[in-house]
Amino acid sequence: MLTMNDIKREGSPALRKVSEEVPVPPPAEDLHTLQEMLDFLKNSQDEEIAEKYELRSGVGVAAPQLGINKRMFAMHVTDDKDELYSYGFINPKILSHSVETTHLEGGEGCLSVDREVPGNVPRYSRITLKARTLENEEVKLRLRGLPAIVAQHEIDHLNGVMFYDRIEDYEDEYKRELPKL
Repeated sequence: MLTMNDIKREGSPALRKVSEEVPVPPPAEDLHTLQEMLDFLKNSQDEEIAEKYELRSGVGVAAPQLGINKRMFAMHVTDDKDELYSYGFINPKILSHSVETTHLEGGEGCLSVDREVPGNVPRYSRITLKARTLENEEVKLRLRGLPAIVAQHEIDHLNGVMFYDRIEDYEDEYKRELPKL
């Protein structure tokens, strides 16, 4: 079972590497790791388990956050219509996105960042995501709202980007400059 001790924290070089594609079909070891990542998110959202194992609640986690340089992430999040998006994604790609942008009120958080970072993180309002799933099926999903934001946050991790890199008026020792959305 994954715990917070398995999560790399900001400053770790693993969080700044561009991740490598996963072979298709995915090796059993990668599928096992991805399932553990999804289980971690479910456990982190279960009050009893989270308290027992001191887990911070999360809605997404990417392989680089475990020090694994592979293009995989898990998300377990509900949208504003209470639809659950619970997936392990392999080699995810954003095929298209809206021109319109959005952000989370109150900013974003990250399991790898043990502090609050103020500021709005611009994200595309809607995206079309293509990826392989834990069941090795290719899917194409249209995401909007929170699931779209979570997917973009996790794909950023796969590209060595931290959420605060996208905050316009924010500066600290960890931030890197990025091109605007």
